[in-house]
Amino acid sequence: MSLQQLNSSRFEEIIYDNCEPCLVIFSRKDCHVCKEVVPMLEELQPQYEGKFGFYYVDVEEDKNLFQRFSLKGVPQILFFNNGEYQGKQAGAAEEEQIEEKIAEVLEA
Repeated sequence: MSLQQLNSSRFEEIIYDNCEPCLVIFSRKDCHVCKEVVPMLEELQPQYEGKFGFYYVDVEEDKNLFQRFSLKGVPQILFFNNGEYQGKQAGAAEEEQIEEKIAEVLEA
């Protein structure tokens, strides 16, 4: 997986200290839908190099982050900018939807 994995402290640093515009996908290794969504994000990632970050959290390794956002099920893609939550997309998100949301977040 070429998306950078975040743990709790790294999450705080990226989202709240650096205030980086980014998305974080909460996924699980044995989730079938995640196995479709994650590769799509990996393909999108190079287009946004240096402008928008792509990260993931393994919900089995980091249950606290998953619970902190009251998420139900995976995959969940959360969007952030300037340390603020900008919305999410749950389940089998389409590439187009994700690109639209990234554009929206970058304009915010």
